[in-house]
Amino acid sequence: MQVSKELLQKYAELIVRTGANVQPGQVVSLAVSVEQHDFAALVIEACYRAGAKKVNVDWTFDVQSKLNFLYAEEETLAAVLPWEEAKMKQMTEELPCRIYIASDDPDAMDGVDPQKLSAVMQSRSRVMKPYRNAIDGKHQWVIAAYPSVKWAKKCFPALSDEEAVARLWDAVLTTVRVSEDNDPVAAWKEHTDFIERKAAWLNAQGFSSLRYYSANGTDFTVELIPGARWEGAGAVNSVNGAFYIPNMPTEEIFTSPLAGKCEGTLVAVKPLSWNSQLIEDFAITFENGRAVSCRAGKGQELLERMIHMDEGAAMLGEVALVPKESPVNQCGFLFYETLFDENACCHCALGMGFKEVLPGGDDLTMEQAQDKGINDSIIHVDFMIGADDLAIDGVRPDGSTAPIFRNGTWA
Repeated sequence: MQVSKELLQKYAELIVRTGANVQPGQVVSLAVSVEQHDFAALVIEACYRAGAKKVNVDWTFDVQSKLNFLYAEEETLAAVLPWEEAKMKQMTEELPCRIYIASDDPDAMDGVDPQKLSAVMQSRSRVMKPYRNAIDGKHQWVIAAYPSVKWAKKCFPALSDEEAVARLWDAVLTTVRVSEDNDPVAAWKEHTDFIERKAAWLNAQGFSSLRYYSANGTDFTVELIPGARWEGAGAVNSVNGAFYIPNMPTEEIFTSPLAGKCEGTLVAVKPLSWNSQLIEDFAITFENGRAVSCRAGKGQELLERMIHMDEGAAMLGEVALVPKESPVNQCGFLFYETLFDENACCHCALGMGFKEVLPGGDDLTMEQAQDKGINDSIIHVDFMIGADDLAIDGVRPDGSTAPIFRNGTWA
């Protein structure tokens, strides 16, 4: 499809006003590729029309990132410079509204030493994580997407550049509910209302654990945190009360399970793109709540390094329910972008959990949230387990059960 400037403006307005819900007087931090500068201008203008006080842009560039890893020393890349830390500190005081536009080449880091990549990420994350924890739940943020040529060609290698980009644009706009003749704000209201009804049903059941089964080898049980909520679609900034939608698209209803309380094997049904490198045909086995073994047809070393990033990386921080009828899944191809692929089917995440699912969670420190069962880690990596025959049962404290999913969708 050809994307007109009018349609791009409509999309930019949706990102700013419904996704991030920029409030008058807020500072906005926009992260976007240098290649998407034209769309960045539309987003910036939409922010100012929404009343933004100032829009700051963090430009990203895949080529530079790769060259840094190929030529710069690991020690140099791992160092967090004083100005970088000062910038994060300012963010904890300013609490800007953050908008991230994903358009990365899924193969951007091909040829980069995965050990070097992981070591740099690990070192930098240790310094930055306290600042990220400090703003958690206290600001609005959204991740949306803009198709690039390299991303589109990864999805549709047999098509020309122009045809591939057109196909990817069609899928992106379909999944974020934007078309020439619709009201996307109304479409999102209907969608979020549906998700909130499902979350309310799950919360009313009081399940203490979940059981997963699939013929592909998934056989898994995970305990839930007593009183933790199932949430989905939207979130609320605890400081100003603004409702926002962190992911566009989103189809999930999620919670954080009880850290260190799961058993069995989860088999991935889609490849995982992590740090612009692929892990394919993989499964993870848990004992006593921790990943104790894994296998992968591709990316075995990368998967092992991910699981050992820190103490919490081997434990789950999220379980999420997504029916196979999801518009993302109906697109019929792998996006090679977690923002989309996690919204195709049910998934789990290794690493950091969400303290906001706890009663009064936004006011808890991460240490207090850990005491209540939330996992902590420098990573949060979603992987998809929603096979077409996936069955999930909810188990209540008295041992009674109720079907949640059958054949990959709501029971």
